[in-house]
Amino acid sequence: MASTAIRILILAAAAIATASMTQAQTYPVKPIKLVVPFPAGGATDTTARLVAQRLQLGLGQSVIIENQGGAGGTIAAKQVAVAAPDGYTLMMGSLSTFGTNPVLYKLDYDPMKAFTPVASAVVDKLVMVAGPALPVKTVQELVAYAKANPGKVNFSSGGIGVLPHLIGEWFKSAAAIDIVHVPYRGGGPSINDLVAGQVQMTFEGTSVLLPLIQSGKLRALATTSSKRIAELPDLPTMAESGFAGFVSTSWTGLLAPAHTPRDVIDKLNVQINEGLKSAELRSALGKLSNQPLGGTPQDFTDMIKGDIGKWAPIVKALGLTAG
Repeated sequence: MASTAIRILILAAAAIATASMTQAQTYPVKPIKLVVPFPAGGATDTTARLVAQRLQLGLGQSVIIENQGGAGGTIAAKQVAVAAPDGYTLMMGSLSTFGTNPVLYKLDYDPMKAFTPVASAVVDKLVMVAGPALPVKTVQELVAYAKANPGKVNFSSGGIGVLPHLIGEWFKSAAAIDIVHVPYRGGGPSINDLVAGQVQMTFEGTSVLLPLIQSGKLRALATTSSKRIAELPDLPTMAESGFAGFVSTSWTGLLAPAHTPRDVIDKLNVQINEGLKSAELRSALGKLSNQPLGGTPQDFTDMIKGDIGKWAPIVKALGLTAG
């Protein structure tokens, strides 16, 4: 009896191992859905579309982008978190998914437990930009204007809890000025209204701002990166503009639901890393002033944990809530 039970357990374990190997060897056998938790046109969406093209080439299957905006990305994140962990529903996440949303929103899940990091994709430098109607050319002029006109300067973002919102609140506190946050359902709509003059300023990634700055539709005031941006060499950093220590960049990366088979995670990781090494993708990202990242799933996990440690205290110190 005992020997029979042991044989059954061995056969069952072998069957599970064989199934896992077969899945990894055949995956993917159908199109993959890549969820972007913001509307089209924002920084995360721009990166996702470039990465999706390379994944399609490497995996031999279609990668379909699905944009789902709302609540700072938390709505889409929850849907991916509870999706089948089979590698066919993935998410292009950003810093807010882990570093800020858990502090701002009452989530009914723990993002660090609900997702498996696959690979980081890029670092996006952020820029403070003014719309055409705001009569300022420098950060110092903006601060002076805001102090002379309290409550009359609006800054937009892609939603409560996303990085441009947090940086805007951080700047508001550091400069001791009264500017008003106007949240949108994503970075794309936020930028569109800034260009149209409905709001006056924002912080956003170079992946969406560079063409608008270079064409003169928006006026760049400073970058939040630690060094000047090669594509905008005359643009000062926030530190150079009088805000020492005001440094922040944004990342995007590929995530899967927790319990996705490790072999599938590893296969996706390899494809992301190979894609980021390709001349075509590096050239496309370079034109947006994006820095390719890549690395192992553990590298990505460590980076996420580092940002949680940085941003959670800032959110709490600023007293921000999603309500």
